[in-house]
Amino acid sequence: MPNEESKIITKKHLARLERERIQRRNLLMGVSIALALVVGLILFGILDQLFFQAQRTVATVGKEKITQGEYQARVRYARQQLIERYQSTLQMAEMFGGLSSDNGNYFNTSLQQIQQQLDYPTILGNSVLEAMIDERVVEQEAAKLGITVDDKEIEKAMEEAFGFYANGTPTPQSTISIAPTSTLSADQLAIITLTPTATLAPTATEEPQPTATEVSPTEISGTAEPTSTPYPTSTPYTFEGYQKQFQDYMTKLKDVDFSEVEFRKAFRLSVLRQKLQEKIISDVPKTEEQVWARHILVNEEQAAKDILARLEKGEAWDVLAHELSQDASNKDNAGDLGWFGKAKMVAEFSEAAFALKIGEISQPVKTTFGYHIIQSLGHEERPLDLAGFAEKQNSVFEEYLAKAQADLGVTKNDLTNITPEEPKLDLSTMQ
Repeated sequence: MPNEESKIITKKHLARLERERIQRRNLLMGVSIALALVVGLILFGILDQLFFQAQRTVATVGKEKITQGEYQARVRYARQQLIERYQSTLQMAEMFGGLSSDNGNYFNTSLQQIQQQLDYPTILGNSVLEAMIDERVVEQEAAKLGITVDDKEIEKAMEEAFGFYANGTPTPQSTISIAPTSTLSADQLAIITLTPTATLAPTATEEPQPTATEVSPTEISGTAEPTSTPYPTSTPYTFEGYQKQFQDYMTKLKDVDFSEVEFRKAFRLSVLRQKLQEKIISDVPKTEEQVWARHILVNEEQAAKDILARLEKGEAWDVLAHELSQDASNKDNAGDLGWFGKAKMVAEFSEAAFALKIGEISQPVKTTFGYHIIQSLGHEERPLDLAGFAEKQNSVFEEYLAKAQADLGVTKNDLTNITPEEPKLDLSTMQ
């Protein structure tokens, strides 16, 4: 019979059993925790890809953030636009005889430029981010001034971008740009007898609209190039036709993960920028201080000093300009630069030219082009022509945005490894 003493459970035996129970429990807890961690990491990876990464900040403009998701969507859209431009350029080339024709160099150059942008995604990404920063500045400045954009304005802009005009296609009208003239004084006539003549230049007030496959509401990837057909079509372009083209384009954008919401937002920002610009440039003066000057350009300072000495001895300016000036664009016209504002020339040249009295000749002025001898022929407040006025308006608005951006403050994060390289240019589909 079994020993009765062997049936007696000792304290030592109980302690061993308790230790084994605790070890089994700890083992099960460890396995459970490990499994939970693995599942958690998998879930986090999925959420990180689908949500967290998209919410990371790429740049901050004032109090506004640009997220990685927004940035990546815009880069994909920019790449899609470039691919469409590449395709339309190929089509245009075919209309003009192909890439091997006399016009081939122009089209080949355009295609190479587009391909380079696609081949260097970081450079394109930086360009896109700068445009998005500019948009955030516009939004915040417009809000300060109470400028808003409603849905009707967005719809109208989108319709026109697709070439649909609810009230009929506008007819381009020509306007006459009259170059301002001045009455020369006796002192000026003693220096030079030739006077600038007025010119009439017809300027179209309407620009051609992009085709439906090249809708470009913002500046994120350059301006879309309009295409043309060899024969006019008799089929009217109805609202239903516009809607079909719009939906077809939205379907195309889905392939690059650019939503209709983002597409409409781009048009809203474009209209908002236009309205802000109109507000800021509304009081830009139509005149500016200008100088009429001529110059002789040489490569060496001593050569400029020698010319100055010969002028002081009475040698004719126009003869010296023709003989010695390195500026081939005007050396045969006595170095005449015409009238110009301060922003037209490099800073050193403008500073010297605007400081001269009429008839006065400068000492040698060094710029990146060489050494200049400058003579002032006129100095007055002059009306701007249409092109000059438009340029000044753009300059005023860009300066306004630059100052606003500096006041708001901008921080940018590293774009490495987050810039999309899709969609890619598939040349096999374009042959």
